[in-house]
Amino acid sequence: MINVAAPPVLAEVVRSGFTESRHRGLVAGLAADGTIAVRAGDISVPVFPRSSNKPLQAAAMLRRGLDLDGELLALASASHYGEDFHVDGVRKILSGAGLTEDDLQCPLSWPLDDNTMDRLIAHGEGKSRIRMNCSGKHAAMLATCVLNGWPVSTYRSPGHPLQVAIRETIEELAGEQATAVGVDGCGAALFALTLPGLARGYRALVLAAPGTAERRVADAMRAHPAWVSGTASDARRLMEAVPGLLHKGGAEGVDAFALPDGRAGALKIEDGSTRARTPITTATLRRLGAAVPGEFATAPVLGGANPVGEIRVIGI
Repeated sequence: MINVAAPPVLAEVVRSGFTESRHRGLVAGLAADGTIAVRAGDISVPVFPRSSNKPLQAAAMLRRGLDLDGELLALASASHYGEDFHVDGVRKILSGAGLTEDDLQCPLSWPLDDNTMDRLIAHGEGKSRIRMNCSGKHAAMLATCVLNGWPVSTYRSPGHPLQVAIRETIEELAGEQATAVGVDGCGAALFALTLPGLARGYRALVLAAPGTAERRVADAMRAHPAWVSGTASDARRLMEAVPGLLHKGGAEGVDAFALPDGRAGALKIEDGSTRARTPITTATLRRLGAAVPGEFATAPVLGGANPVGEIRVIGI
């Protein structure tokens, strides 16, 4: 993230009545007509959206012939928790293209779901690529390559036809050019956008005509939120609590969302922490007029396993 000036403080961590930490960041919120309605900090600064790019990447793959819907399309857009049903879905995507998990090039990882990880360790199992949170996206990327006759061994490279197609779609939906190219945590190409650009991309997904690639992604994610993250995730609960909400988080404190009428937003927490992400997203949604239950407005701070404070939003 390029720093022009110090971003504003968006949230503070209060323990036993004492403010011990603060999170700075940037927020952009769009009204239903696409104009900027919420702003915090210099939102012209580009950021790496990380996994918040996944719905846009999935739309690009559908445009190139990938034939997924329902749970499996949600999984292609996911940062899944590595639960058994996620793994079964990844195997279905791979087998449909004549591939196996040995073809995945995402890193070895433990699942994000603690109960699943504990069970694997108890059974003597180790890290795997298929349990990695990006394996659904990687399986979809591989399947898209097979459909188009593109090489599968180099599918992560920015110059690969798949990644070129993905970049073109992301730039079209965001309404701006990617200002930097990087390598994501999963090893795939990553394209930088401004927060308004990322929000415009999500707005394009929810406002697209039914049956289009963009709308299919939005509809699949909203219908199957547990496949987009995990059964125990705040992201799943938030999508279920706000009717019609499309939402996807990313590493390093990124979040993006859109509502059915085109209101949309994106945020980046400067220090990369995710602990204040849901409260900040909730505050942004409320500034845009959405009704969000109070349980999402703060996050607990624990002492001795008991709540002794909270993470609260102060800068939106």
